[in-house]
Amino acid sequence: MYVRSRPLPRPLNGAIVSGHMISRRGFLEGSVALLAAPLAAHAQQAGKSVTIGYLSPATAPNPLDDAFDRFLDALGWVKGQNVRIERRYSGGRPEALAPLATELVNLGVDVLVAWSPAGALAAKRATSQLPVVFLAVGDPVAFGLVSSVARPGGNFTGVSFDAALETYPKALQLLKEAVPRLTRVGLLAASDPRTAIGRQTMAAAAKELKLELHEVVVVTPAELVVAVRKAKDQGAQALYIWPSGLTFSFGKQLAELALAHRLPSIHPFRESAMAGGMLSYAPSLTEIAERGALYVDRILKGAKPSDPPVEQPTKFELVINLKTAKALGLTIPPSLLLRADQVIE
Repeated sequence: MYVRSRPLPRPLNGAIVSGHMISRRGFLEGSVALLAAPLAAHAQQAGKSVTIGYLSPATAPNPLDDAFDRFLDALGWVKGQNVRIERRYSGGRPEALAPLATELVNLGVDVLVAWSPAGALAAKRATSQLPVVFLAVGDPVAFGLVSSVARPGGNFTGVSFDAALETYPKALQLLKEAVPRLTRVGLLAASDPRTAIGRQTMAAAAKELKLELHEVVVVTPAELVVAVRKAKDQGAQALYIWPSGLTFSFGKQLAELALAHRLPSIHPFRESAMAGGMLSYAPSLTEIAERGALYVDRILKGAKPSDPPVEQPTKFELVINLKTAKALGLTIPPSLLLRADQVIE
C-alpha cells in the first residue's frame, strides 16, 4: 500500500491503462475543484463536531480504514476532538448492507461514506438527501448513482474503481501472459446486470486471446468454496476474480482456494495478491480511501455533493506473487516481471 505523507494528494490528470495515458478532462477539472479550498479553512472547524457514517463490506477494521482516518486527520478532522466515525461492516454479506445503511442514516450522521457498488446502492436506498461519498464503485453512472462523472447532480459523489473498460481485458491478457498455455478461464463474479457491459468486453477479449471464459456466479461468502470447485470441475485452468465487496472481503480465502485447486488466479485488489493470489491488476484502494477523505472534508466544509466531479484511478498496479507461482509449478516470463510494480518472493 502507498500512504502519502503529504497533507493533500496530487491532482489526477488521467488514467493509465496498459502503460498509456487516457485523457480524462473531467479528472483534472475535478481535482482542481477539490483542491481549490484554502488550507486556512481548517480553522473554521474549531469547536465544531461532526459525525461520519462509514459503511464497509469488510469483515473487520482494516488498513483502508486507517488510511482514511490518517488523511482526515491531516485535513484537520481529529477523532475524539471534532469528528466521530460510526463504522458498520457487512462481513461480505450483501443482504446486510441495506439495514446497516439505514441504521447509519437514522443516527443522523453528517455524511455517509459507502465502499463498493453494493454499499453505495444500499446507501441510495436509505437516503436521497444525506450527502454520500462512494468509494471503489465500478461505473457510478451505470449503477444510477450519478447523472454523469463531470456533474454528479444529486446527493452522491466520490471515487470510482474503473478508469476504462479496457482494464478488465488487460487483466485477462496479463493472466494469459503468465500462463501461456491457458485455454479455459473461470470468471468468478457476483450477479449484477449493471456490469453487463464490462462482461461483454471481457467476452470479446477472451475471444481475441483464444480463451474460453466460463462464468461462475457467487452471491454469499458461504458459496465461495463451491464456486471455486465448480470452476475447476468445468475445466477452468485459471481464475479471474471480478471486483466486488465480497471478493475484497474474502480475497485471502479466494487466493487460498485457488491455490488448493491448483488454479493460477488474477485478482482486482493488490491486497489479494499480497495474501497469496498469483497476480493482481488494480488501482490502489489506499489512494481511493485517501481521496474519499478529501471529498468528505470538502462536504463537511459546505460543498454540495452534486458539485465535485467523480474521480477515477490514475494508475493500475501489477503485483506478481512469485511464491504462489512457484507453488503452482509456473515460471513467470521475464517480460512480465519487468513490468510488475511489485514482485513478492
